[in-house]
Amino acid sequence: MSIQTKAVSIIEAAIRCGVSDIHFLPRKNEYIIQFRAAGMLSHFTSIHAKEGERMIAHFKYDASMDIAEKRKPQSGSLHLTFNHQSYSLRFSTLPSSYQRESLVIRILPQHSFQPIQHQLLFPTMAKQLVSLLKNPHGLLLYSGPTGSGKTTLLYTLVQYCSDQLHRHVITLEDPIEKINEDFLQIQVNERAGMTYSNGLKAILRHDPDVIMVGEIRDEETAHIAVRAALSGHLVLSTIHSRNAVGAVHRLLEFGVNKEEVIQTVVGITAQRLVRLRCPLCGEEEKLHCLHLFHNRRASVMEILMGSALLDVLNNGSPVLSRKKFISLDESLRKGVALGHITEREYSKWAIQTEIYD
Repeated sequence: MSIQTKAVSIIEAAIRCGVSDIHFLPRKNEYIIQFRAAGMLSHFTSIHAKEGERMIAHFKYDASMDIAEKRKPQSGSLHLTFNHQSYSLRFSTLPSSYQRESLVIRILPQHSFQPIQHQLLFPTMAKQLVSLLKNPHGLLLYSGPTGSGKTTLLYTLVQYCSDQLHRHVITLEDPIEKINEDFLQIQVNERAGMTYSNGLKAILRHDPDVIMVGEIRDEETAHIAVRAALSGHLVLSTIHSRNAVGAVHRLLEFGVNKEEVIQTVVGITAQRLVRLRCPLCGEEEKLHCLHLFHNRRASVMEILMGSALLDVLNNGSPVLSRKKFISLDESLRKGVALGHITEREYSKWAIQTEIYD
């Protein structure tokens, strides 16, 4: 079997298993290939070290990466079609021990858009998110660690704005995660002069109703998002923080002043993607469930808005609005009490809640 054929077979096997990431890990005499599905890593196969090097070189060539460069991290992307469905592959390499590269491939289905209600564990959360989308202007932030479903939810929400609210949506992304013909997507390209700053200026002249900024990762992006919200547009973006209160502090760390936060931010969420109990065996879903539960996961979140948001800005915590604000930890405990989540899954995602006490 040729390297190209074997590489394609690994990608196809991952897609059939609903895998989100493929890991190529170098060892002394071999490469270990692991699949991540439903948040869990599992061993797929092992290949000889030389074969692994040739396979990584093949992937780098297809993703327009520098095959000769093995001492620096690289990234690339590739689009493919499998079973009449489109997928985007994101490649990331890192130099490692044994003078060989490690490779991670992120698989992003381009066709899967679940309704908001199907992504969240509790219907009340979906209703709150929809109500936030009906704001004519302001800044909506979605926080959580890597792999918590922020990007998937963000695409679903802008899809809702386009389809259900009939708004003109423009996205500014680096890179574009999912191709969608229902709204206008702009790719950041600094070499061509399309930076976040220049891109936003151009977008504001293009009569948008809703602007999606892929991620707030630095001061420049934070100020861009705030300026767009102040100009009378609804801006959606993601931010890395442990919880919703932390997202407020992140904005302040990025140099956004308190008054601008009060004027622009209309809601902040913090979410976790949890594995649910199998409805037949009662256990957490495994990679290959005998009951074909299809690795069901759902998002659990806390939503900071209204008076609770003002409490955070004025007092540092939503303590004065405890009856109106349900923390992430409380939502997880509710999932356990209703039998949707196991105690083991709760302990995996539970966070310390002293800041809310």
